[in-house]
Amino acid sequence: MALGALIAAHDEDDRGGLHALAPLAGRTLIEYQARCAAAIGAAPIVVLVEKVPPALQTAFERLRSDGITVVPVSDAMEAAARFDPELAVMQMADGVAPSAPLLADLMEEAAPAILTVPDDEQHAGFERIDNSHRWAGLSLLPSKLLTDTARMLGDWDLQSTLLRRAVQEGARLVAAPDGLTPYIAASEGSGDAFDRHLLQSSRHRRRDWPSRYLLPPVEDFLTRHLMGAPVSPAVLLWTALAMVLLAALLFTRGLPWWAMGMLLAASPLDRLSERLATVRLRPVSRQSAGFRLLGPAHGAALLGLAWFETNHGGGWGALVAAAAAIAFGEAARVEHRGRELGPDLWLFSPRSALFLSLPFAAFGAWSLLTVALAVYAAASFFIIQQLVLTTRD
Repeated sequence: MALGALIAAHDEDDRGGLHALAPLAGRTLIEYQARCAAAIGAAPIVVLVEKVPPALQTAFERLRSDGITVVPVSDAMEAAARFDPELAVMQMADGVAPSAPLLADLMEEAAPAILTVPDDEQHAGFERIDNSHRWAGLSLLPSKLLTDTARMLGDWDLQSTLLRRAVQEGARLVAAPDGLTPYIAASEGSGDAFDRHLLQSSRHRRRDWPSRYLLPPVEDFLTRHLMGAPVSPAVLLWTALAMVLLAALLFTRGLPWWAMGMLLAASPLDRLSERLATVRLRPVSRQSAGFRLLGPAHGAALLGLAWFETNHGGGWGALVAAAAAIAFGEAARVEHRGRELGPDLWLFSPRSALFLSLPFAAFGAWSLLTVALAVYAAASFFIIQQLVLTTRD
């Protein structure tokens, strides 16, 4: 999806300073917002601000030095003119600090969509939509709706008017997942509160059962101990990829136990990379090369095991089963992409396949393992197909 971002930065706090300049973990809110938008591939990133004070200009320069270009505009028509008609626009409210995973999830929705939180005391700082919902500060809207709203705006506030028009146009209200509610930076003076929020939101939605039930203690421990360490999230991600590829090589050399050890050690590193990037206010994109290559690398590891088994008494069935598992797994991933299908925690994924392999590995049943993974992947594919058909109906 072609995507742009519109960030509001015109409201002031009680001391007359912009909410966009609220300090967050040594940076400013606007820098964090722009980095989150860049992490999901948004371009252009337009900031709606009446005047650009020196502190805000300095923040923009820091972003540009990191390769993130922001375009400040002073009125609604100028903002609308920055977006091509075919773009979807990620609207980000003034003073709101979302998590990068939450933006990525919303980006998968079809525009127009509005992220909501319940209308209760806990979320009183968010703008009310109706008696049941408040706006969580994020919307995914067609560029045309922004242009039409800017033309009729007059003296009205663009942020609220655009929200109301989206509701009138029938935009879907999408509930923010538990633990991923955006942080209202303007409402807190404590940097510690934001640090706690970042650590909590970095534990974003866990889409497979090992991530939900087995790995959280390991991730939490490593995240706490690496937050202040000079370890790059990118290094962790590429280390995970290298370990998976090394496991593939070890499988072909008849060293399955060493290979399994490598895979287990690598299993939390991609999520740890994301979490460290989030708490350091430098979110990474799931579309980056490292993340894209992890899936094929796990497929290579399975093929490496099957190849060794085929050439050492296991017969060609292991290779066929491994190929089937990879094919069904990829087909399931493509079908699942961009859809919220409900009960998907137990479906096939590289991580769930790895932990399912442990009982087979304990008994040395490597050929049987390839068959079990093929059945698991095929069952997951057909379940996803059924869920997709159900949601269409």
